[in-house]
Amino acid sequence: MLTVLSIMDGVVITGSLPVSNSVTAAPEILALTRDGRTVFVAERLGERPEGGVTVRDLPPGNRLFAVDLADKASPRLADTAEVTAFPEALAVSPDGEHVAIVSNTSEASFAQIVRYVDGRFGEVARLDLAELGIKGDASAARGGVTATNVQWHPSGRFIAVNINTQNRVAFLDVMEVDGRPALRPWGKPVEVGADPFVGRFTPDGGFYITSDWGRNLAATDLAGRVPDTPSVISVIQLADPSGPVMTARHERVASATTDVAAEGLAVSPDGTLIATVNMRGTAFPSGSPRHQREASVTLLTFDPASGAIAKVADYPFEGVLPEGGTFDLTGDHFLATVFQGHDGDPQEATAGLEVFRVMKGERPALECLGRIPLPYGVHHVDLAP
Repeated sequence: MLTVLSIMDGVVITGSLPVSNSVTAAPEILALTRDGRTVFVAERLGERPEGGVTVRDLPPGNRLFAVDLADKASPRLADTAEVTAFPEALAVSPDGEHVAIVSNTSEASFAQIVRYVDGRFGEVARLDLAELGIKGDASAARGGVTATNVQWHPSGRFIAVNINTQNRVAFLDVMEVDGRPALRPWGKPVEVGADPFVGRFTPDGGFYITSDWGRNLAATDLAGRVPDTPSVISVIQLADPSGPVMTARHERVASATTDVAAEGLAVSPDGTLIATVNMRGTAFPSGSPRHQREASVTLLTFDPASGAIAKVADYPFEGVLPEGGTFDLTGDHFLATVFQGHDGDPQEATAGLEVFRVMKGERPALECLGRIPLPYGVHHVDLAP
């Protein structure tokens, strides 16, 4: 379900539209165009069949949806495109005319570029990451390559792709060859911390930030897979975009710890603050010794000139499986998604958006303001005018 919140004459208006999506992907399956007129949603897993009771019963997803928000109270499905199965993440170009998607099938990992003009999708350009030099030699599927995040550089010239199974980020130049989108490497991939699940470019395009969750991806049980140590932020300084593309040199220049099980990541509009959304032990059942009622948001300061980063503090709040997060357009507030509340919680503490005021200045901080209740399963959030 897609939920759209807007404010008209001081009143919050809620619109909604059934759109198939899945929480099994990173909180990267939704993106708004800058003008706020269109939202794109990717379907990692298909809709539940009759009799389906576990995630294994769900078919592969393969759809990309475009939703028209001209009337925010009544969002309208504008178009649907068929993409490669199991899309993990998407991003929309700064001009709103292209959507980048990464998918992982049993055979290969793909980057896809889809043109979107006048309310309609064009042909899907599908590019095998292995053919772009992003390969693995492990015995696992795809040689051990899994792409979990794609982001568009503010210039619109490049995309970043997180390969969390190899602890690195690849940067690709977006071109057009014979009228079709094409990709080529922008320098070599950069090694970061363990399990770089999501990432963001800074507003000026000078750096790329990753949230390195740190999971043990070889473990088959929850306790073995989810770490009990803090996650890490990595800062990659990018090469000059005006320089040679193939020989560009990007470099990891800084890092900082956040909190346990950091998944969502956001950069403030002025580029001076970074926040991660941390699940902590909320994924564990109440009888587990690792169960925690409180998740958290970590706030960090960032220097857009040098890339220096420093942790401010963790700000706890109750809720289960918070994942996505974003600053508002002024940078005055931060919103974190909460998948669900704990059993027995009152309505105001169940699923929704946890809202924080951003206290700016020499000593920035977050102040929790409360929760906006939403339907069960809130996974990601994005904002536009």
